[in-house]
Amino acid sequence: MASLTYELTLAGLAVGSAAALTGIGLIVTYRATGVLNLAHGAVAMICAYVLRQLVVVWGWPLPAGALVTLLVVAPGIGLVLDVGVFRPLARREAGPARTLVASIGVFVLLVGAAVLLWGPGARDDVPVLLGDDPWAQLGAVVALACLVGAVTRWTRFGRELRAVVDNRPLAVLSGIDADRVAAAGWAFGSFTAGLTGVLLAPYVRLDPYGMPLLVVEVIAVAVIARMRSLPVAVLAALALGVAQAQLTRLHPEGWAGPLVQAVGANLFVVALLVAALVLPGIGGRGRDALPPPVRPGRVPGAWWLVVGVLFLLPLGFAGADLHTAIQVPALAVILLSLVVVAGRGGQIALGQAAYAGLGALFTALLTARGVPGLLALALAVPLVAAAGLLTAWPAIRRHGLALALVTLATGVAVSRFVLVQPYATAGLSLGRPAGFGGDRAFYALELLVLAGCLALVAALRRGRTGRALAALRDHEPGAEAAGVAVPGLKLLAFVLGAALAALGGGLLGMGLRAFDPEAYDPVRGLLWFAAVMVLGADSLLTPLAAAALLTTLDAGAYAGTAALALGLLATLTGRIPPLTDLLPREHRPPADADAPAHATRGRPGGAGASEDRTRGRPGRAAGPEDRTRARPPGVARPPGVARAPAPPAPVPRLHAHALTLTHPGGVTALDRVTLDLVPSRITALVGPNGAGKSTLFDCLAGTLRPREGRITLDGADITHRSAHARTRLGIARTFQRLAVFPSLTVEENVRLGEEQGHVRTDPAAVERSLRLLGLAGSVRHATAADLPTGTLRRVELARALAGQPHTLLLDEPAAGLDAAETAALARVLAALAADGLTVLVVEHDPDLVAGIAHTVHTMEGGRIVS
Repeated sequence: MASLTYELTLAGLAVGSAAALTGIGLIVTYRATGVLNLAHGAVAMICAYVLRQLVVVWGWPLPAGALVTLLVVAPGIGLVLDVGVFRPLARREAGPARTLVASIGVFVLLVGAAVLLWGPGARDDVPVLLGDDPWAQLGAVVALACLVGAVTRWTRFGRELRAVVDNRPLAVLSGIDADRVAAAGWAFGSFTAGLTGVLLAPYVRLDPYGMPLLVVEVIAVAVIARMRSLPVAVLAALALGVAQAQLTRLHPEGWAGPLVQAVGANLFVVALLVAALVLPGIGGRGRDALPPPVRPGRVPGAWWLVVGVLFLLPLGFAGADLHTAIQVPALAVILLSLVVVAGRGGQIALGQAAYAGLGALFTALLTARGVPGLLALALAVPLVAAAGLLTAWPAIRRHGLALALVTLATGVAVSRFVLVQPYATAGLSLGRPAGFGGDRAFYALELLVLAGCLALVAALRRGRTGRALAALRDHEPGAEAAGVAVPGLKLLAFVLGAALAALGGGLLGMGLRAFDPEAYDPVRGLLWFAAVMVLGADSLLTPLAAAALLTTLDAGAYAGTAALALGLLATLTGRIPPLTDLLPREHRPPADADAPAHATRGRPGGAGASEDRTRGRPGRAAGPEDRTRARPPGVARPPGVARAPAPPAPVPRLHAHALTLTHPGGVTALDRVTLDLVPSRITALVGPNGAGKSTLFDCLAGTLRPREGRITLDGADITHRSAHARTRLGIARTFQRLAVFPSLTVEENVRLGEEQGHVRTDPAAVERSLRLLGLAGSVRHATAADLPTGTLRRVELARALAGQPHTLLLDEPAAGLDAAETAALARVLAALAADGLTVLVVEHDPDLVAGIAHTVHTMEGGRIVS
């Protein structure tokens, strides 16, 4: 028994050593560049193939082949990735989402290249580099970790690396060559990937799909280390490796036996899923979301006519065998699920292949029990939707990179624990529904289903839900502040995406007349995601074009062509727009017939020529088109002028009592702060940077929750209410950094505030807000992405007012405005307060504060001192 334990421990140390190498490389790359390199496993696979090519095929000595592979090829790949892919993204200040898409593109590109060069089959003749002694591998890992730690701590390069990690712009200003630091990080990360590949290849299946996914699974150790600590990553890798080896000793009987064996073989997958869900995420909120479309607008109907004819051609001109064509509509339905989740919702979803596989599995299980084919498919869809709800519920509060890891881990877990397990899939077959056995009949059925799904998603993109989804994608904190119930909306997107993927997966299995787990492999899920991102995630044409492209290229003579082409395009995500954006669009009306939106840049107000003529006139409001005059307190309103939205009666009072909040690291941002906001008065918060003004503002708005104290609204405790719930209670806010939704028009931005705000039964609220802020003219039809800062500030304020709040919280409302725009803003705020609104302003402009505030509080060191 002791001998078995020792042998299993040695085996676990060997696996753990390879995992530790992966963790070290990922952490160094992430700390030097800020990129979560999902292509790490693909680099490892390429290096393993290169070593085999040099030693086995070309007959090189093993030491020479290893030196060339590890010291030339592996670092060379890293440098090429840095210079050709990620450095241009860094210079364009691309967010984490774009770099993640690029790393997925590299993954897909390398997999496709490996398939083209060496074929899809597995290799079992890879040379062994360090022999069978796990202690040698462990020694190499420990030595490498110590070397990295010593370089990081005691060398000039290490100091530069830490500086770049802490604050890259400041490091550049200090004279540090951040590009050189990033290049070194990429070279070293690729070296560790290559070392991982050549160490693992003799003991695992070396093929273009298996090893990259295996290395992706051991990202768990880097996540456990929070992408920071090398010792934690090494210890976690060794512990997981030994534990996984020891679990192979367990052989329980009954239903638990296969499950325990699956866990024992995939403990790193379990660790990745748990770490991604439980530990603090490495992503944040804001720039790590998928970007909105570059060119919003509708594709002309002529393009749809062309696409429809192309999809109908196989029915008229192909023969009776439609084996290739029959896969296209089913795959298009699967890809349509990514349009919902990633394109419209802006969420990074890498696990859609799992839901497609579950749809095919449940359909096969139901048909095996005598359920008719179409009914089985109809029942499988809600079953998978329920599974999507269960898996999405713990993941929806994750953002960006953390969400990507959760969805990827979910997809890998479903594949490993369900789709490839004999206890779930042994002996399953999948036939076609009665009456649709022929290829032509089944293809026609698929086209009908695809048309229905397209109509459903098109309807989702319109109306109130469509505007809320667009807001979620464009600016999640802004959407929440506008009253959008973000968690529920995310759940809707994920559940609908799971249902569509299940429907497409079931159709794909029926079309192929078999349940094939490899058709729903997680690597294919990454390929599908890359295809949708390359072609344009927000276009309904994308799933049709991507499905045809993937199916056609994969059916050709050279396997891997689709992955190679799409991966190459995905690596260029920062340089070229999505391909569907190159198609002509039906544009919305311009901002002004005589002065288009781009011509208004730099104008105060910026909405059109008529607005520009009011510049500098005393007493004029921001909007001349309806002759609205903002009045200060005590000045009578001229007849015929539209009123600001009237507050409900009685007017609640917002009160903060003894708020205390301490940031991680022990910094006290709020120290028992008490504040009253009085109706019909403007209260201003002033003070130096770091005084706690924004923290107090965010606590009042619901973005942050204080550690101690409470916030009441008209006597009711709202301390634990979310930001969107407070908006619906009548507390609206704006942001220091603009929180408008660039893919929506001005009117749609404002209408979203009315639909999600405090009072949602007044259809005239949108028009009143547009007129009050001078946005009722042709500018209302302009897309927000085309407008200057002055106009966007008014759009954000109009959206807040459209929900008819009783309390308005303004964070640096004059940021980016010139003197004339600031004066117009002051007049509007004075009029709103005179109409009974409670206003809080956090502002650095002393002239604006002196001109509008009834009460001024000064903050210093987290306290109100006056």
